[in-house]
Amino acid sequence: MQINLPEVVAEVTAAFQRYEAALVSNNVAVLDELFWNSAHTIRYGVAENLYGYEAIATFRANRPDANLSRTLKNTVITTYGQDFATANTEFQRQGSDKIGRQSQTWLRTPEGWRVVSAHVSLIVL
Repeated sequence: MQINLPEVVAEVTAAFQRYEAALVSNNVAVLDELFWNSAHTIRYGVAENLYGYEAIATFRANRPDANLSRTLKNTVITTYGQDFATANTEFQRQGSDKIGRQSQTWLRTPEGWRVVSAHVSLIVL
């Protein structure tokens, strides 16, 4: 298996950046598109555990759309072969002193790169 093939890293980085832009602008259609439409998809959030695409889509549709701006740091994207990748980053929301972490597992599907598992948490000091 080849790790971090440049063309695959570029593809996943573009998908990750598209996701981030959709997240901070609350573009629910793109957020829904970038999660794998499957009952096997999971998203653990700061205050919610979501099992399956439908639960994730429902959460997105009802999520408040205020204070979404954030700064990322220490973003690491690692690809494994042609079809599997992870993206991990730290974030800080504008006006907050809390540091968050986000991890995503990406899979190449016939529709393109999709998040199959995600986890968001805050560091509690």
